[in-house]
Amino acid sequence: MKIAVCQFDITYEKKEQNLIRAERFIMEAAVQGAELIVFPEMSFTGFSMNTELTGEDQEETLLRMKSAAANERIAVGFGWVKHKANAENHYTIVGEDGIVAGDYIKIHPFSYAGEEKCFAAGKSPCTFIYKDICFGISICYDLRFPELYQELTKQAHVILVPANWPEKRHVHWQTLLRARAIENQVYMIGVNCCGMQGGISYSGHSSAVNPEGEVLFETEGREALQIIEILDDTEIYRKKFPTKKDRKPSLYKTFY
Repeated sequence: MKIAVCQFDITYEKKEQNLIRAERFIMEAAVQGAELIVFPEMSFTGFSMNTELTGEDQEETLLRMKSAAANERIAVGFGWVKHKANAENHYTIVGEDGIVAGDYIKIHPFSYAGEEKCFAAGKSPCTFIYKDICFGISICYDLRFPELYQELTKQAHVILVPANWPEKRHVHWQTLLRARAIENQVYMIGVNCCGMQGGISYSGHSSAVNPEGEVLFETEGREALQIIEILDDTEIYRKKFPTKKDRKPSLYKTFY
């Protein structure tokens, strides 16, 4: 499958402006033959905790992306905020038919920044099948919690990690993407933003890592659309070097 990774320079809290630009990237990705395009976390507002401004009751962004996906015949992955008493940080995949294929609510709010005061934590991992490939979704800070990825890779062969990951911790981002790929023998596709948002610098470093831990591409710190072709060969890696069979989940449960 050809996947377009859109490292987006998000104009902070300017949703309509970002949506217009994103629709152009969706068209460009479709022209290049991509079957799925993925944007960063909170794709069209940036990482904002101003949920009175960014939160949606009528799911306007979802409707807009459903239309774009169906018009261009390409699946679209994007982040948005559902407005509730405690808002939800969503990442949704809409198929080329305009129908939701997968929807995930971030399980680990970023408490270092106070995210848990504004956003309710998700309760369930998310996997979905698209074009015969099983995908998992995680969001940004989730990357620091390996248990989630062991659960996802009971089924998933490719895991998407949309993020707003700051430049000052970019080494953590690069290292953890490789670590999760190696320990789970899975493709990891990290899509980060770039530029400035709310006084914070984001340097991108979007990348894809294969189940051997090899980096297939990594973007520089500017806006970019990178096309990557993923083969559904994850089970081949796992059969050649079958580490998962040596896991001891029943023992691990006693540690908690």
